Amino acid sequence: MCDRPCPSRFTRRTFASGLTVAGGLAAMAAMGRSPAVAAQSNPSSLAPDSALEFLFAGNRRFIAGETVAPNRDMNRLREVAPRQTPFAAFLGCADSRVPIEIVFDQGFGDLFVTRIAGNVAATENIASLEFATQILGARVLFVLGHTSCGAVAAAARAEPVPGQISALFQHIRPAVRASRGDLDVAIRENVRVQAETLVEGSTVISSLVKERKVIVAGGVFDLQSGRVEPVVLG
Repeated sequence: MCDRPCPSRFTRRTFASGLTVAGGLAAMAAMGRSPAVAAQSNPSSLAPDSALEFLFAGNRRFIAGETVAPNRDMNRLREVAPRQTPFAAFLGCADSRVPIEIVFDQGFGDLFVTRIAGNVAATENIASLEFATQILGARVLFVLGHTSCGAVAAAARAEPVPGQISALFQHIRPAVRASRGDLDVAIRENVRVQAETLVEGSTVISSLVKERKVIVAGGVFDLQSGRVEPVVLG
């Protein structure tokens, strides 16, 4: 039994209505058609669509070896110590090869990051991301998977494992079933499933999406190229 709405019961029409803009902007970012926001000094003031592009612009800098490593000194840390206003919130995998602030060329106070193996939308992660969006004001809610994800591969094998690792499998199995045995497809589908879970499993997040205060987006980080490949949601 699911402790929140099960992925198989999601209403895709409702979900897609709030995410069409996000998918289109992500694709635009990938093709380089971007607004001039790369030098934005206060990304938390950006509209959701521009904040999403700001993220992809950072990833393009990372790929090109042109990172500016913003907001990573003691002055910035002191600046955000009294109050944080991240412009984006992430549900990412706990994999040590996917340091999200580095991947998107951001620094202290820019991103609110939750990480868990398989980037699954567990109840605790949803609660944290509700806080990030409704209370802290993050404009983008991004689900980030990555290539060669061990959690997705393990869920696909469905073999007995020690401890509590298998507790993650129930969240990933819908993506595995949809992939028909292709791990890369399962990883992308898992991003979609977890994004749906975030929206359909949280009245807070779904309301923010419907009000266009938050964009939900997704992508897969390629461990070979460093590129975040957008995943079209809905």
